[in-house]
Amino acid sequence: MKHNAKSKVLRGTTIAAMLALAAGLASIPAAAKPATDPQNILPAPTASAPVSPAAAPSPSTGHAATPAPSAPPSPPATPVPVPDPVMSWTLPDARALLGVIRTVEEEGLIAADYLPDALSAAIAAGTGPALDQVASKSFVWLAEDLRDGRTPMTARVQWFAVDPDVDANPTPALMAQALDTHNVAGVLAGLAPTYSDYQALKAALAATPRTETRKRAMIRANIDRWRWLPRDLGLLYLITNVPEFQLRLATNERIVRTYRTIVGKPGKTATPQLAEQVEAVVFNPTWTVPQSIVVGEGLGGRLIGNPAAALRQGYKVSRAANGTITVVQQPGPGNSLGVMKIDMPNPHAIYLHDTPNHALFNLPVRALSHGCVRTERAQELGMTMAMLGADLTPDQAVQNAMSGKYTRVTMTKTFPIFITYFTMAQDITGKLTVFNDLYGRDAPVLASFEQPRQLKTSQRTSNEAIIKLDNPL
Repeated sequence: MKHNAKSKVLRGTTIAAMLALAAGLASIPAAAKPATDPQNILPAPTASAPVSPAAAPSPSTGHAATPAPSAPPSPPATPVPVPDPVMSWTLPDARALLGVIRTVEEEGLIAADYLPDALSAAIAAGTGPALDQVASKSFVWLAEDLRDGRTPMTARVQWFAVDPDVDANPTPALMAQALDTHNVAGVLAGLAPTYSDYQALKAALAATPRTETRKRAMIRANIDRWRWLPRDLGLLYLITNVPEFQLRLATNERIVRTYRTIVGKPGKTATPQLAEQVEAVVFNPTWTVPQSIVVGEGLGGRLIGNPAAALRQGYKVSRAANGTITVVQQPGPGNSLGVMKIDMPNPHAIYLHDTPNHALFNLPVRALSHGCVRTERAQELGMTMAMLGADLTPDQAVQNAMSGKYTRVTMTKTFPIFITYFTMAQDITGKLTVFNDLYGRDAPVLASFEQPRQLKTSQRTSNEAIIKLDNPL
């Protein structure tokens, strides 16, 4: 493959390195998915998931349940309690459930939440309505917490990553399967996240003496955060842990590339947690300057009367009939978005992009942006995604990147991206590490574990207002 002199060196990497990366990933299949369908933003459950959405009790089993409430795509204005189904339990199945409850602290949960004393008493009294009520309630609460997390939504600050596991594995179908197969422990175990971080945190919890209550609480909180995400992130995805200042390109949990990041400053500009789908990669993007700068800082007034000066500074400026001045920064290395932007439509106006100030990536603490995630070696990342997510050839990817012209490459395959927040997790070397709680989001999670378990509602994300900043950079 031939390239001109300009294309021989890309920001932070070489074409050879990028092509080697792409060649190594080229054989990875990505689930075909039209990029025009923004609703299905997460990978489908794997075959190892306990049940499918269509699973239902057989009429011959006798495990009829109250209908499972349908989960809305977004939470209603007022979340409503989710009713618990009640099914018929045998003594062996109830004893198996009690056995799981007595060991559930290994999963970072609290055994007392799941009524072990009441269940033990009901078992001693024998089968009947009392056992059915207590065992069903204990199973439902435990299944919900293993699948969705114990932390109530009100304590998940700025967590807008919708977990699809409740839709893939509704609670009544889980209980029916557990009772039909007489495999209560197996069905519950199948709800655990598949990530190595989850197992590493469990191992750390087991190795931490009970006297170290603060450390155990921190481990437990971060174990629970993994349950807020899909049980399986998919075959090929991007994931960033905000307090770590790192982005990973991963396949089957194997990290194939890492990129340092710059994230939102604490306060109003803190980066929210999202689970979205990459819709497109934009090479050489333009940037529409926000009105807070156009008007508030007088940029529009300075440029509107001198279009030649505006062009020299890399801007195009226009005035609408109503007098509104629009300033658009043109593509180029000085563009505020750099030379690459990852489009991932979301109501927060958060996205990944390059920056002309690469020196900031050398700082140890990189909470500097207005919410968006700036990414090092963004050109390499964009070309790799264009080849994997849109089947561009290496030549096409390089041509788009180096053209200097605005080019939007739409994804034709599913490419999920997760913006997460863990204060204890494996770093990019695989070492379990404690990260600074940049935004103070640990406190409400830790506090929730000190309180009685709350009943689940239909709420699926944080109930905080969505902040769409005028300047999301």
